[in-house]
Amino acid sequence: MLSEQSAVTVRATLPVVGAAIGEITERFYGRLFSAHPELLRDLFNRGNQAAGTQRQALAGSIAAFATHLVGHPDERPDAMLSRIAHKHASLGVAPEQYEVVHEHLFAAIVEVLGDAVTAEVAAAWDEVYWLMANALIAIEKRLYDENADDGSLRPWVVTERVEETADVATFLIRPADGAPLPDFRAGQYVSVGVELPDGARQIRQYSLSRAPGSPERRISVKRVRAGENGVTSPEGEVSGHLHAHVREGSVLEVSAPYGDLVLDDTDAPLLLASAGIGVTPMIAMLEQLTISGHKAPVTVVHADRSPAEHALRADHEAFAGELADAETHFWYERPEPGHPAERTGLVDLSAVTVRPGTHAYLCGPLPFMRAVRTQLLAKGVPASDIHYEVFGPDLWLAQG
Repeated sequence: MLSEQSAVTVRATLPVVGAAIGEITERFYGRLFSAHPELLRDLFNRGNQAAGTQRQALAGSIAAFATHLVGHPDERPDAMLSRIAHKHASLGVAPEQYEVVHEHLFAAIVEVLGDAVTAEVAAAWDEVYWLMANALIAIEKRLYDENADDGSLRPWVVTERVEETADVATFLIRPADGAPLPDFRAGQYVSVGVELPDGARQIRQYSLSRAPGSPERRISVKRVRAGENGVTSPEGEVSGHLHAHVREGSVLEVSAPYGDLVLDDTDAPLLLASAGIGVTPMIAMLEQLTISGHKAPVTVVHADRSPAEHALRADHEAFAGELADAETHFWYERPEPGHPAERTGLVDLSAVTVRPGTHAYLCGPLPFMRAVRTQLLAKGVPASDIHYEVFGPDLWLAQG
């Protein structure tokens, strides 16, 4: 894939570019939004931009892709690319936007690195960029074709709203035009676009929290409060809007379903681990397992602040109870009276049986997933059998 000459140049300059990639991406976004303010207003997540997490994810993914190419010049990191492509497709990213990104990204590289960017260096990194961009364009085209999707959001009507907890609301939705529901796989998400009071059209992704086959689709949205995901993280613009303004009869703009955290077609033992609102794709998976009559053991692990804040707990317990061989393990930071059997504190799998051949699926905050993954690896689960979903910029993927 990467030419031998470019591989030599990229290998030699990767430490310099890697050390400056944070400043490069900051300059890049500044240039991009100055030239195209509509992208910040109507496409990019303004909260992630304010918190700096999108810059970190972009910087890390570029460095990770280049590092992979240098180490494996004839291979492509498809798992990494697939995750990015699914997110892009859910946002309706178009091929011509990669030209725009290229223009401002390489201008930022020159601004930061100056004379170090010789013609040879520029050509080598240009090759890296277009290898990544063209791979993403190809994967995104395939995803659009599979979904018969042109990348646009379509109107869906809210048929019911359910208050799950103080900060989680469930919305049942149907296509406004009465069209058939698009197919999806348990674990996937949709993008939801709303117009905010300042006229911005912001888009967020929400997992579908029911299995395929129901007459409606269901999303469960947690209201993001300021500082919740870090001391500088802002209030969730879209989640706050949905909680404050969307009721039965409201119309939402919704994408086709995307996402690569989906159940393998396997009879292997499964472990579904979630924390907080990361429970949503796991509920869809559990329901799908009951529908398919899964016979192998299923271990359900969940962590939350308290039983009262455990969204969809009734579904969690009910679907697990319908399986032939399933056990649930819930951990709460603040247990409540009436839940004496629940565990206190953080997830500890030391007393949980993890069977040979287990396939694990994780969703929740990064510290939770890192901790669970480490414990699973120690119990002998291969890294290739541990799958995950990150809500928001994938900083875990960017970090390798």
